[in-house]
Amino acid sequence: MAKMVLSDGEWRIMNLLWADAPRRVPELTEALAKDTGWSRATVNMMLQRLEDKGAVRMETFGRNKAYWPVLSQSDARQKETKRFLDRLYGGSLGMMVSSLAGQQALSEEDIRALRAILEDAEQQEK
Repeated sequence: MAKMVLSDGEWRIMNLLWADAPRRVPELTEALAKDTGWSRATVNMMLQRLEDKGAVRMETFGRNKAYWPVLSQSDARQKETKRFLDRLYGGSLGMMVSSLAGQQALSEEDIRALRAILEDAEQQEK
């Protein structure tokens, strides 16, 4: 699970499972249909890929399959954030923040939140 990478579609399914599990295929298909147009077969294929990766587990109840997340949302976010930083900024959080600030993509609220995060990190190091 250490090198697990989720596709955009897999993230969609995982977000639904993190919000409310277990979920059955018909429920997931209905929840995804409007935004994705995915068929039941597509949802089944995506769930099988997630199961193969170890991100979800499945149990059969009669003719119904129910899915639960195995991968936690916080672990997935941490891995994806690290992957993003490594890929785009050579692992440098500072370079990313500098890039965002240079594009004026940070609001005053964002800047206050970043200051609070940095002050907390500084206190933890002391």
